[in-house]
Amino acid sequence: MQALHYTRAAQLPDILAQRIVILDGAMGTMIQRFKLGEAQYRGEGYTGPGAAGDRFKDFAYDVKGNNELLSLTRPDVITDIHERYLAAGADLIETNTFGATTIAQEDYHMADLAREMNLRSAQIARAACDKYSTPDKPRFVAGALGPTPKTASISPDVNDPGARNIDFEALRAAYYEQTEALVEGGADVLLVETIFDTLNAKAALFAIDEYFENSGQRLPLIISGTVTDASGRILSGQTVTAFWNSVRHSRPLAIGLNCALGATLMRPYIQELNRVAEDTFISCYPNAGLPNPMSDTGFDETPEITSRLVHEFAAEGLVNILGGCCGTTPDHIGAIATAVEKVPTRKMFYPAEV
Repeated sequence: MQALHYTRAAQLPDILAQRIVILDGAMGTMIQRFKLGEAQYRGEGYTGPGAAGDRFKDFAYDVKGNNELLSLTRPDVITDIHERYLAAGADLIETNTFGATTIAQEDYHMADLAREMNLRSAQIARAACDKYSTPDKPRFVAGALGPTPKTASISPDVNDPGARNIDFEALRAAYYEQTEALVEGGADVLLVETIFDTLNAKAALFAIDEYFENSGQRLPLIISGTVTDASGRILSGQTVTAFWNSVRHSRPLAIGLNCALGATLMRPYIQELNRVAEDTFISCYPNAGLPNPMSDTGFDETPEITSRLVHEFAAEGLVNILGGCCGTTPDHIGAIATAVEKVPTRKMFYPAEV
């Protein structure tokens, strides 16, 4: 196997081989803490750098809940969240682009803004990383590509197993646009995450590879699936091993799992990945336990609990990248960073030519 030569974040493989790298935590959880209303989502009251002014004042549809829009209307909020995670010790921060595809933005009638959202989100994250980077601790922007609200493998109609609400080509086109804008905005890494449908992920991976070929760029790639329940399968039916075998052709820097489960329930599936993905780094960023609507964050686990659980993953030699998903905060990430600071990173088969 020959090494891939990255045009960005070329030092990241060496860092992963030396220590556990810390990914940030939840974006949505942190946005909820600002308690923004419809007017604030449209940019009302903010006059700082990058302000949208009256651009969305008379937009005909509700936009509250469209977190990706905040990169255009409230860049101060997104910057603050990034910087809190960086201050807590994150090495990698995700762009605010989980739902910034034309497909996902159709729900808000803002598909035409998807490219701008990705570009601006990457620029915001880039500025935050540059502010906190040092020669001894470089920080990296992970351009986040979410799964979209549609699935190419599963029928949305129980009476018609052959029905589909999206096809591969529509997904490919949306992901190509997203990839191009993220890289243009300054992303160092591309993160295809929360994968519940492997066919959707394949469209993203195809688009990314197509972009690499057309642009001459090659960024490290992280792929993260989500096991939805105790069956040990992603929603489209694959086991963790089958999922890995379906995406390994893209030669990711890391393969992992996130969301859906807390660390306790995720552990056997990370162990499975550790066994089958011997020549690839492993990432893991679980939820802060299972959902609890009565909790302030929507999840029960405190930073102490989450950090203790993922420390066990590290101590067992299962992981190279650790972070948090839904319900986690900078306090969780800080606790994780402290807990695994002196724990060796997972060992893997690593070709000498790398």
